[in-house]
Amino acid sequence: MINTLRHQYLAIIWAIIVLILCDMPFENVAGGLPLFEGIDKLVHTGFFFVLTVLLFYGKIRQQRSYTFRILTIVKILLVTAILGAGIEILQWKVFTYRSAEIWDLFADMVGVGMGIFGYIFLHRTGHEKFI
Repeated sequence: MINTLRHQYLAIIWAIIVLILCDMPFENVAGGLPLFEGIDKLVHTGFFFVLTVLLFYGKIRQQRSYTFRILTIVKILLVTAILGAGIEILQWKVFTYRSAEIWDLFADMVGVGMGIFGYIFLHRTGHEKFI
């Protein structure tokens, strides 16, 4: 457990940052002026894409190899889904100045899917040749 946490410190720090930013009043973020409608969904997608990449990075460092494991993907999918749902529940029940939306959770999972796709794609292309 400690070994896992030691390798996942970047992902843990990023998850805390995401949790804080997603629960702040929107007026405090970017001056309260959205650049375009739907930027919230794009931000959620980006947050969770980065989180997924950092989780895979920590797992690769922990294993000391770049092996493809379905169980790793399932675990990361589960952890990120719980975090995304937890953020939405917090916005719904605790931080009522933020709106909880199922589309935010969908955007979170799109970001996770993008990160998983990148992991699988790099594994399948034999990225070791390019390093």
